[in-house]
Amino acid sequence: MYSDRVVPDESLSDAHGDAGVARPLRAAMSKEQAEDFARLLSVVSNATRLQMLSIIYRSDGGRTRVADLTSALGLRQPTVSHHAKLLTEAGVLQREPSGREVWYSIVPHRLDAIADLLR
Repeated sequence: MYSDRVVPDESLSDAHGDAGVARPLRAAMSKEQAEDFARLLSVVSNATRLQMLSIIYRSDGGRTRVADLTSALGLRQPTVSHHAKLLTEAGVLQREPSGREVWYSIVPHRLDAIADLLR
C-alpha cells in the first residue's frame, strides 16, 4: 500500500521546473526599480489615463493636443488637463508647448517600461 519511493515535492520546484531543487531566490529587480514600476503602475492604472495613452500612441506623429483628447474622450478640458499633468509629473508624458497649444507625447523609455511590465 505504501511505497518507499520518494516523490519530489512539486511546491519546491524552481522556475525551470527542477522539482525538489532548493536554490536561493534572487530579486528579479532592485528595490529602486520596483518602486519606479510601482509609481508607473499607479499612474497608469486609471481607465481615463490608459485611454489617453492609447489615443496619443496611435495618433499621427505619436503626439496630440488636450483639445483632441477632450473631443476623443468626451471629457471637459480641466479633467483631461488634470490627467495629463499627473502623467507628465510621473514622467510618462512629455509636454511640448507650441504657441497657444500644448502637445503631449509618450516618453519613449516609459513606453518601453510599460511594455516590459506587460510581457
